Amino acid sequence: MRTSELGGEGHKYALASDEDDSDFWGYAHEAEGLFTSLPDEAGMRRVHLAGCLPQGGLLRCVAHVGSRRAVAGNAWFQLLDRDGATMGSYFVNEVTVIDVKPSARAAGLVDLTVTLWCENALPGAERPWGLLRTGHLNRAGMWHELQPEDRHAWLSVALGSREYRRRQKPDAPAGQVFTLDGRHIVDEDTFYCAIGEAINGPGGYFGWNLDALDDCLSGGWGATTPFTLQWESSAQARTRLVERVPVGGDRQVALFNLLLEIFEERGVSVSLR
Repeated sequence: MRTSELGGEGHKYALASDEDDSDFWGYAHEAEGLFTSLPDEAGMRRVHLAGCLPQGGLLRCVAHVGSRRAVAGNAWFQLLDRDGATMGSYFVNEVTVIDVKPSARAAGLVDLTVTLWCENALPGAERPWGLLRTGHLNRAGMWHELQPEDRHAWLSVALGSREYRRRQKPDAPAGQVFTLDGRHIVDEDTFYCAIGEAINGPGGYFGWNLDALDDCLSGGWGATTPFTLQWESSAQARTRLVERVPVGGDRQVALFNLLLEIFEERGVSVSLR
């Protein structure tokens, strides 16, 4: 994946070929539909790239709308911060230019409509990316008011932006004490929102399913075991995390108890409060 180098001047997005690191496809001010358009029967999304400066393989497709040569191929769809640095990216397949118009944003820019396939750009993810881009993803509890369908999208951005947010920040050393606020934990997704924040700050990531949590506890994701987790309002969380999870054979364990088992196995001392 090619990291964007010149993404200033209000550009929020950049595209680069997945097949050739030197083939940079250009910038766009907006990418309407990336997070909101419904895929068609073939799973393709229609995305409107407003204020686009196409380059490389994407530019070569602009003159061939309606033909097979309008297919640019697979790419990385990069999300840029205000300084043009890449915050995260999505892999997209079969990017195809289907319409080209002059852009009202500035001379020399165009508005492109493309179709593409993208599995991981979840509805609801645009807001946390926007908060991160503007520097406003900076307060604890910003996920509290999310609707259930938006919580997984929040976690996807936490994961996708992890490297950008940490930027060479080392893991906290072993022996640290982290405080997990259980008041707003009502299901599995909110547990991951809460522990990600407890370990890595607002918008932080520390797993978004049980396997990912186990991976994070192996190191490299913000904390080094052994550490202590002070779980505040744990009784409230216990009454909500009651989903039965299969753990082999005929055994099923309530999610709350399974989390405690995972922590114990990985050397985390949990203080229930």
